[in-house]
Amino acid sequence: MNRLAGVTSPYLLQHADNPVDWWPWGPEAFEEAQRRDVPVLLSVGYSACHWCHVMAHESFEDQETAEYLNAHYVSVKVDREERPDVDAVYMEAVQAATGQGGWPMTVFLTPDAQPFYFGTYFPPAPRQGMPSFRQVLQGVHQAWDERRDEVTEVAGKIVRDLAGREISYGDARTPGEEELAQALLGLTREYDPQRGGFGGAPKFPPSMVLEFLLRHHARTGAEGALQMASDTCERMARGGMYDQLGGGFARYSVDRDWVVPHFEKMLYDNALLCRVYAHLWRSTGSELARRVALETADFMVRELRTNEGGFASALDADSDDGTGKHVEGAYYVWTPEQLREALGEQDAELAAQHFGVTEEGTFEEGASVLQLPVREGVSDAEKVASISERLLAKRAERPAPGRDDKVVAAWNGLAIAALAETGAYFDRPDLVEAAVAAADLLVRLHLDEQARLTRTSKDGHAGANAGVLEDYADVAEGFLALASVTGEGVWLEFAGFLLDHVVVRFTDPESGALYDTAADAERLIRRPQDPTDNAAPSGWTAAANALLSYAAHTGSEPHRTAAERALGVVKALGPRVPRFIGWGLAAAEAVLDGPREVAIVGPALDDEGTRTLHRTALLGTAPGAVVAVGVPGSEEFPLLADRPLVGGEPAAYVCRNFTCDAPTTEPDRLSTVLSG
Repeated sequence: MNRLAGVTSPYLLQHADNPVDWWPWGPEAFEEAQRRDVPVLLSVGYSACHWCHVMAHESFEDQETAEYLNAHYVSVKVDREERPDVDAVYMEAVQAATGQGGWPMTVFLTPDAQPFYFGTYFPPAPRQGMPSFRQVLQGVHQAWDERRDEVTEVAGKIVRDLAGREISYGDARTPGEEELAQALLGLTREYDPQRGGFGGAPKFPPSMVLEFLLRHHARTGAEGALQMASDTCERMARGGMYDQLGGGFARYSVDRDWVVPHFEKMLYDNALLCRVYAHLWRSTGSELARRVALETADFMVRELRTNEGGFASALDADSDDGTGKHVEGAYYVWTPEQLREALGEQDAELAAQHFGVTEEGTFEEGASVLQLPVREGVSDAEKVASISERLLAKRAERPAPGRDDKVVAAWNGLAIAALAETGAYFDRPDLVEAAVAAADLLVRLHLDEQARLTRTSKDGHAGANAGVLEDYADVAEGFLALASVTGEGVWLEFAGFLLDHVVVRFTDPESGALYDTAADAERLIRRPQDPTDNAAPSGWTAAANALLSYAAHTGSEPHRTAAERALGVVKALGPRVPRFIGWGLAAAEAVLDGPREVAIVGPALDDEGTRTLHRTALLGTAPGAVVAVGVPGSEEFPLLADRPLVGGEPAAYVCRNFTCDAPTTEPDRLSTVLSG
């Protein structure tokens, strides 16, 4: 009996019709394995994962394979986006045992949930030195039946080894000038000056590192930091990873030149990159950065917004190519012939030149991914805009990629921050309204009476899984950004509720280290704890950043202390692996700068002078600066206390490190003070 019908995960629902007797993760599955005295097959993936779909089609939809699984295993299917804690614990085991990991992740467990054999994708027949999935199933079953003592000994050793893999935490002090300079030097060594970005293929968007570089430049004036950020952003935006017609970014580039993407579009990537490009525009005035920030924001609202006001997790990489066959990238790529069909001969030639479409193709079977190759004197803007509109309309006739409609709290927090700031910078109140709607959904559906978060929801129904550290941290980050943009103190209050949970339930009281799961969460074979950034900020560094901002808003010493203690790990790791702890380095920049506390008071929020000062404050580049706006005597924000108008005019008050500048009524003066 397949037990996946009725779950909230779109990924699990994709497997609800498999002949495999799937169980969702839970104690019942392991009790069944204990009762039957069989091992557990744990299969972990996510909805937009290409190879997860391939393995599902080849093996989990195959009747004979399913019958073998059902006879000899209890099969458990997990959506890594719903249960990042389960994913993290077993991925650590896979990586420790094999030196690599990825999805789909295939792990064999004892009925006590202890892992003893690992893999990722297994083919239906032996291939390139890999055993077939059936061979693996048969081998594990034989070992379980004939060498049980050996299997349990291996499982016990793996669990003991995992328990001994403690993090080198550091000394609970924040990084200083020296560590941040070493981090910058390390990034410079790994930077690709010809193509932008860091390292070789595949190339991932280094969103968190870019935030660090922008903040470092703002604080120190280091031109090299700004150059790396600007050039990387330009190369990504001109490459195939960016959707030149519809806006938004694909997950990563399979090559060093940003030409061919892995075509899935994730909410977290687009939220983080939207914010990066908005911040790059704030620092440089780049028209390209402005365009990409707005197009990415519009993409999120247009294609990822759910009926309930939240944001869906992802769009699939694969879609129907028009023949009934699902092919990666089919929705996005073009051949010269397809351009001619859509545009006619003359405009197709211009489009091919402008977007880098060739007869040979840059992708598969002669198709090209649209780019903006750097060419002089290519085209007039009006004609290109017309061509783009026509191609977008033609593309809309193609079968669209599937959408993973679940709302993940953490990723919606990142989207709220990005949309709120982008809307404020570019006078787009509709984007701010979209951020508010998503925040409202999180409060209504994901928060209970004790301000505990549920990680996911779908179609207006909350899921069963508790929020993890990144949920509390990223939602708090979104609420703090919304508070600064809207002047509504309730968002600061909600952020405080969430961050109190971080301090009490996720923090080691002795060391100040943070765990990915709460102290009262489900017990796994190991309590996951990872301070390094992956596709999104780690919960650890995201929490440190949000705690710091909240402390700046409120003057709360416990929250400031918790942030600084958490950043001790950045002192240890920043100089060694700066590419993987960029968000922590960005938070450390804010500590060194203060961060600055800005209070804007005016006779009314819609007063023109008040709005001008408020916008000026939001556009300040000082790292991590927090902004409160309101009328004199307002109790919405602690920063507004005892802040009168100056000569009857709106005024700005800027403080840091317990010292305040004289209040100013002049936007230019405020801009200078907040320029980093």
